[in-house]
Amino acid sequence: MEQEFNSLDAQREACEAYVASQRHEGWVLLKTRYDDGGISGGHLDRPAVQRLMADVDAGLVDQIVVYKIDRLTRSLADFAKLVDRLDAAQASFVSVTQSFNTATSMGRLTLNVLLSFAQFEREVTAERIRDKIAASKKRGLWMGGYVPLGYEAAGRTLTVNGREAEAIRSLFSLYEERRALSLVAQEAERLGLRSKQYITHSGRDQGGKVMSRGHIHKILTNALYIGRIAHKGTTYEGQHPAIIETAQWERVQAIMTAQSAIPRGQKNSGRPSSPLAGKLFDTSGERLTPVHTQKRGRRYDYYISQSLKVGAASKERDSGWRLPARALEDRVAAAVLRHLRASAMRGLLVEADAKTIADAVVRIGGSDFDALAPIERIVIASEGLSITLAHRITAEVLDIADEKIVAERLSFESPFTIRRRGVETKLVLEGEALPQDTTLISNIAKGHAFLALITKGQSAQMIAEKNALSVKRVQQIIEFAFLGPDAVRQIIEGRQPPFLTADWCLKHDIPADWAAQQMLFLTA
Repeated sequence: MEQEFNSLDAQREACEAYVASQRHEGWVLLKTRYDDGGISGGHLDRPAVQRLMADVDAGLVDQIVVYKIDRLTRSLADFAKLVDRLDAAQASFVSVTQSFNTATSMGRLTLNVLLSFAQFEREVTAERIRDKIAASKKRGLWMGGYVPLGYEAAGRTLTVNGREAEAIRSLFSLYEERRALSLVAQEAERLGLRSKQYITHSGRDQGGKVMSRGHIHKILTNALYIGRIAHKGTTYEGQHPAIIETAQWERVQAIMTAQSAIPRGQKNSGRPSSPLAGKLFDTSGERLTPVHTQKRGRRYDYYISQSLKVGAASKERDSGWRLPARALEDRVAAAVLRHLRASAMRGLLVEADAKTIADAVVRIGGSDFDALAPIERIVIASEGLSITLAHRITAEVLDIADEKIVAERLSFESPFTIRRRGVETKLVLEGEALPQDTTLISNIAKGHAFLALITKGQSAQMIAEKNALSVKRVQQIIEFAFLGPDAVRQIIEGRQPPFLTADWCLKHDIPADWAAQQMLFLTA
């Protein structure tokens, strides 16, 4: 690509000559160049290809000229998608060096053979690269990528950046002392420890920001800092110098394991500790991150927005999602199961006989079926979840051939209502009953008990002293005894409006008249 006249220029000349030879057919060469130099043809996520197809859709291009067909794509599946778009736009393509007519069966066979070899070549090349990387890492070589804090790249190895190395040592020492990532993050922010600063290929400054708990966790678990290179779960002796002593590293790992209610790397009830990690996004494209906290020896897991993480600007912390992990995962799994069961009977499988469909439905309903495994991406908005399932994995879990799955059925919407309690948000999916609000039910029961004591002559002061409460709190709880029977029945059955919580009742004046209560609950 750095040569004055490279292969792209040569291909362009050949294509221009071909277009000129077709001038009698009315062909006119566009000045726009659609070159994706240096980007693999194994996928369609290429800027020039996207611009080209957008122009095709807009009717600006009706004939695509390529040097070889694999310059357009090396994937049979992607090529099928391109052909559909070209047909819809009444456009076509031609290969300068390969002569075949796709209007005939022999021409289509020739095209498929060529594309098959192109895809085979791409996959073999990828295997060679993977094997080379694996062999190099076993020798302890640095194979490029993001240079971690504390080091600088030096060819196929790393050298220590003295100032950044001190920050790494401080983080390890802080964790040994504080034993909590949130406390380490707060102290690191106070000390001015920042992430690595670097300049991207486009010339933009990146990094140099406050480190989140997740970032610090990644540093503390990175074996690179004890002079080792990791590859697919195994570490090898590296050729770069260590920053942290092995003894301190092992102490930090032991503390992390002891601090985790679910040991890292293990599973809980047959499910990874954060099965939606990397798959859950908000409408702005920001990924929700799995975090956890411990209280009284119990672990609480959440998925939270970036704006709620330690280090975010205070004005950003007022918004964002904080979702209890297990509850969210269970609800998403239920939504996926409902969708797969329903769509299996209504077009998920193409050209499948009755037995194949029946077997798929039985498999979906099996106790060992992991409904979260096929999920590729979830986008959460205020009105619902947009869930996309991965084509290949869905086929695997259903034990169905890839081509039997209708891709359009792998994306669906799951509406929900929102229920908040403090900083937490609970989602109740469409068709799902609200879980019982045990706090609200408990307050109703206490309210009736306290009211009975009042009618027997006890004062609010006596009740408060006996139950270790304030008089004001006793009076507040008694208010729950005046909820009407219809409202109480809805609360016990989980059918109350999502906003109707104990906290809401304490902050609002609820009329004693039961009919007025129902009107209030309907209009609030």
